[in-house]
Amino acid sequence: MDEIIRFGLLGLGVGALYALASQGLIVVYRGTGVLNFSLGATAIAGVFLQWELQNKAGWPFLPSALTGVALSALLGALTHWVVMRPLRRASSLIRVIATLGVLILVQAGVVIRYGSNARQVDSWLPTNRVTLWGEVAITVDRLILFGVAWVFAVVLWSMYRRSHFGLATEAVSESERAASAIGLSPNTIAIQNWALGSAIAAVAGILVVPIITLQVTAMTSLVLAALAAALVGDFRSFPIATAAGLALGIGQTLVGRFVDQQGLGQSLPFLVIVAVLVFKGRSLPLRDYFLRELPMIGNGRMSWDWTIFGIGTVAFLMLTKQAKWIDALTVTMGVSIVLLSIVVLTGYAGQLSLAQYTIAGFGAYVSGRLVAVFDIPFLLALVAGVLASVPLGFIFALPAARTRGINLAIVTLGLGTTIELMLFRNREYTGGVQGTQVGSPDLFGLDIGSIRYPERYGLFVLAMALLAVWVVSNVRRGRSGRRLLAIRTNERAATALGIDVPKAKLFAFSLSSAIAALGGIVLAFRLTSISYTSFTNLTSILFVGLAIVGGVGHLLGAFVGATMATAAFSQEVLESTWDGVGRWTQLISGIAILLMVLGYKDGVAAEWVKIFRLVKRARKWGRSYFVELEDVSDPSASESEQSRVPARVLSIENMTVRYGAVVAVNDVSFNLTPGTITGLIGPNGAGKTSLIDAVCGFTPAEGRVALDGEDISRVSPSKRARLGIARSFQTLELFEDATVFENISVAADPQDMRSYFRDLVAPASPPFPPEVVRAIIEFQLDGDLHRDVKDLSYGKHRLLAIARAVAMHPSVLLLDEPAAGLSTAESEELAVVVRRLAQDWGMAVLVVEHDMNFVNEVCDEVVVLDFGNKIAVGSPEAIRLDPAVVAAYLGTEADEHDSEHEPRTTQAARGGA
Repeated sequence: MDEIIRFGLLGLGVGALYALASQGLIVVYRGTGVLNFSLGATAIAGVFLQWELQNKAGWPFLPSALTGVALSALLGALTHWVVMRPLRRASSLIRVIATLGVLILVQAGVVIRYGSNARQVDSWLPTNRVTLWGEVAITVDRLILFGVAWVFAVVLWSMYRRSHFGLATEAVSESERAASAIGLSPNTIAIQNWALGSAIAAVAGILVVPIITLQVTAMTSLVLAALAAALVGDFRSFPIATAAGLALGIGQTLVGRFVDQQGLGQSLPFLVIVAVLVFKGRSLPLRDYFLRELPMIGNGRMSWDWTIFGIGTVAFLMLTKQAKWIDALTVTMGVSIVLLSIVVLTGYAGQLSLAQYTIAGFGAYVSGRLVAVFDIPFLLALVAGVLASVPLGFIFALPAARTRGINLAIVTLGLGTTIELMLFRNREYTGGVQGTQVGSPDLFGLDIGSIRYPERYGLFVLAMALLAVWVVSNVRRGRSGRRLLAIRTNERAATALGIDVPKAKLFAFSLSSAIAALGGIVLAFRLTSISYTSFTNLTSILFVGLAIVGGVGHLLGAFVGATMATAAFSQEVLESTWDGVGRWTQLISGIAILLMVLGYKDGVAAEWVKIFRLVKRARKWGRSYFVELEDVSDPSASESEQSRVPARVLSIENMTVRYGAVVAVNDVSFNLTPGTITGLIGPNGAGKTSLIDAVCGFTPAEGRVALDGEDISRVSPSKRARLGIARSFQTLELFEDATVFENISVAADPQDMRSYFRDLVAPASPPFPPEVVRAIIEFQLDGDLHRDVKDLSYGKHRLLAIARAVAMHPSVLLLDEPAAGLSTAESEELAVVVRRLAQDWGMAVLVVEHDMNFVNEVCDEVVVLDFGNKIAVGSPEAIRLDPAVVAAYLGTEADEHDSEHEPRTTQAARGGA
């Protein structure tokens, strides 16, 4: 037992780093809502400055430490002012990429000045041993670090609870608009929090580097691991995060000492990250998820004339240039394959992974070991490596069912780093000091080794890149691509259209893993000996940035971004122009990433496409200018073939919806019958939308939902949609990045699994069936199929939202405020269409609406809710005269004159001001 305690106490040093770094992460997150991946880089800059001033310039420790902390604080403040402030309205994806760009930029600058070698630093704290009891002793520096961590935790906890600065920070985090109204500056508060968070991390680094050694990448990785402690503290509680950080340090030391598995101890924080986020994840996103603007995507069509020209140019250069140029082009093609995997996963599916290069390394590991140990032919080993990465993609996809956005990025970072630490750095698994000896690859007996025949290997990699881009192009243009696009834009809406979101994500992760593995294999086999330590999490982060620079939504973007990779074409061009420029490559990459996210978030490829289309004077770049309905519909369809929908009765029995202690819907029952329109009305907050969410399966509820007497209460939302229950949303939730044609196609496409496999080689776009054509004509969208959704008028937005639901040919249609924002004439036209949906199509329609003229005109029956209770049901005429309904609405009108309450912390901040 004493031995366990002794080794546990040794972990207090790293634990203090985790605790203090997690406090810095929490400070930045509480002040700005940004997860600062660059914290480790800004901290290590200050740590190196302190080391230089003390050891090179002869400064005393305290002045040099204060100067180093000041530098980190300045870098943090500049990060917000120069980078994050202009991106305050950008998507979470872009903001995360921006912090990654800062990480790459600052870390590259530190490496240029100080190098990447590790340095042993003498401790600035006393290191004499203190005996606690028996043989249990601890050095004084560990006790001091333990005390410093808790002092910072208590001070920060008190400051954010009681001081004007802390209350102002909380006010801004709750509502920037309300905080601004009382004289608080969100930018000033954000700068202060960025500076404070960076300063805390610098203090941690300066105090702890004597224990962990002074090295750029080591500090960055440890701060990334500190995310685990911040997550345990829910990015709010300083004491909990501090306790978690210290526990992680102790646990890491104990696992490293007593568990015989290399890398497991270092992986412990990342395993905690995965466990915490998967356990606390959500099954569906928040309603405002669709508001987050993402980089624009291309249409996936390959221009074969330009493709042939590009292939010919690269092949010509490979056959005529020196070996160094051939190798640079080979690296570019290999990296472009990895970046294509990011195009699929992030560009198309909207899932941010920070482990794609780790997955690429896993494919290379399988192939390399098969060749080296079992003497498997290269081509067969390549196929095996690609296939072996697919199950790994499955594993990475599992957390995506419960986490998304920033959380998913952290999970993938944790999983990828765990593989790197436990597999790639374990010499027992990778062939010892010399690495995995794979020799010279051959193809059907022909030696294509890059050492002797660089042009042969280069052409092979070019062929693999062409294969990868062809597959990705097929996916983008097929049913599976439209599903991924729907999930990328709005998971709620995709689920409501019957798309099985987890399966679609599983497909995206699996395909991207296979593509990444292909890229990793061709990059690894450039050399006769493979060292897997080059497949790091930091390179995965860099590759995401390069994909953004090139254009994460475009096929061409992968190749543009790949030219900027280390040892790729751009570096060779620069080194041929200026000697020694290679050491500046990552710095240039970091600058490029930041310039792109600040000015051209869609990437270089998107800008090229815009210019190209403008030169050709096309009115719509990137997509066909016009789509004729007859070109995309079944020519055999006729008016007589259009049948009514299957008649089904939806029964809502004793429906109750609770949000904690609040009862939003209380024991409500009614039926929706074919051919009739039921209105659902009530004051704001009466529970109308909550009831629709519960019927569709988006909100947990008590009671019973039955379709033709069959209980579907436990059926998933996507399956309910496939059973014939369609809905529109109050906030529309259209796929804004797509055309009208693609929005309707997603709803009309059969939700089969076969298309995921077929689209890899032959994308299917079947013509619209008669009922879909009828819906398009009914809502007067036949002349708008080619248009981007964002270019439509508000009235057309409303019509498209309903038409997309109708295109599913549902038996039950739930419309949430379909006439909101429409003019009187538009409402009257919509009322006629809704009546036809019930009378001519045979749908059972539920309409939630505040426009009583619209309700009286279209509804056969009206159900009234007030505070979640059903207070009346009957015809529109009877409801108008019901005393309970009149009283409910009169009370609402009086309440609407009351002012909206300010958040508690905003009021407190006002008082403090």
